[in-house]
Order: sequence, then structure tokens, then C-alpha cells
Amino acid sequence: MSTIRIVPAAARDAALVLEMIRGLAEYEQRLADCTATEEQIRETLFGADPAAEVLLVWLDADCAGFAVFYRTYSTFLANPGMFLEDLYVTPEFRGKGLGRALLQRLAEIAVERGWGRIEWEVLNWNEPSLRFYRQLGAMPKDAWTMYRLTGEALQSLAKTPRPPG
Repeated sequence: MSTIRIVPAAARDAALVLEMIRGLAEYEQRLADCTATEEQIRETLFGADPAAEVLLVWLDADCAGFAVFYRTYSTFLANPGMFLEDLYVTPEFRGKGLGRALLQRLAEIAVERGWGRIEWEVLNWNEPSLRFYRQLGAMPKDAWTMYRLTGEALQSLAKTPRPPG
């Protein structure tokens, strides 16, 4: 019988985390957008001020996937929450309950920390994931549209003088 282990990643796992990120980027057809380096992963996830936490899921001796998450805050609830940035299981290990195990561990962490919810985004075309999340009881938030400010637009806004007053 196979053994599933879910453990927090550490700095020594930076190359493995980057491998998972690249696998996810390939699956999402965005490998060209993936510019992260092992050094950046080591600094931003395991350095002095980590931006997020990482869990690795192992099936026996094989690292089979990962989850990246960070704390959020709901003003309406006056309660912290969790944003699940990435959840990925490598193709050869899908269908073995590892994604569900990762989500169960994330739910445990949220409850242990007193956080009121877990939120994440799913690509509209990713029907297998959409079905999986619906089976867990997760509901889409169709009333919201996500916006992103990045690159030149971000730089321009940051440099624009604020109105007086």
C-alpha cells in the first residue's frame, strides 16, 4: 500500500518547488511566462520574509505535487483567510487522491489558525479541476472580476503624482 506524506517545503527544496512550478506552467500553457529561478524561489519563499508557504505531497519516495498559499484578510468578516496560489499534482500521480489530500491539509491549517476561508482561482478551460472543486463543495464566485496591474502600467501608476489634498 502506498503512503501519502504532506510536508512543509524548506530552502533545500527550492529546486523541487521550481520543478513543480514549471510543471504547472506547462499544464496551464504558460511556460513562456514562467521566469522564476531557483534563487528567487529560495529568497521569496524561504528567505527572511517569506511571501507564502509551500507544502509538498509525496507518494512513497516520489514528490508528486505541491501547494503554495498565503494569508489574506476579509474586512467584511474581520477574519483572516487563505489564498491558494497554486495546487498541482504531476500527471503521472493524478487520480490517486493527492490533490484531495493537499486540500484537506490546507483546510486543517486554515481551521488550526482560525482562518475563515480558503479561496483560489481556476482557469475557465480547466474542466477537470472545476469538476473536482465542485465535488468538494467549493463554489465559484462569478460576481467578481479579477484585475491585475503589472509591468509598465504598474510602474506608471506608481510614478504618477498624486492629486493634492
